[in-house]
Amino acid sequence: MVSVADQIAGLAHMSPAQLRSEWRRLHRSQPLPEGMSTDLMMRTIAWRLQEKAFGGLPPARVRELARLAKQLETTGELDLERQRQLKPGTRLVRQWHGKPYVVTVLEQGYEYDERHYASLTPIARQITGAACSGPRFFGLPTKGKAADEPQT
Repeated sequence: MVSVADQIAGLAHMSPAQLRSEWRRLHRSQPLPEGMSTDLMMRTIAWRLQEKAFGGLPPARVRELARLAKQLETTGELDLERQRQLKPGTRLVRQWHGKPYVVTVLEQGYEYDERHYASLTPIARQITGAACSGPRFFGLPTKGKAADEPQT
């Protein structure tokens, strides 16, 4: 069996007709876009070979890309703010009145004090005893502010 690296290296030696044939073999239901350059065709085929061998993007990432494509098509703009998502396993640490508080990001929600929460706001309320924004309390960027901009 030929390795994926060897298959990708072999693409450089294929004629445009051979590359189109390889495209059809790998992308059965997707037509070859008109005017696609040979270089882009090789890169796309290489991606597909790797995807088949090692797995593709996670479903959540595919959905996010589809959402962005649809948004770009309909409005001509992209809302990239929604892309700022915390990965499961991330630990948010906040010191409040001299005591550290740690929240773990889960696949669905957050864990604090061995309890599951759907959002950060009830956690911030439990810690402070007052109504406040959970994302702001933990220093996460808010819509309209850059990630490296200081929070006020």
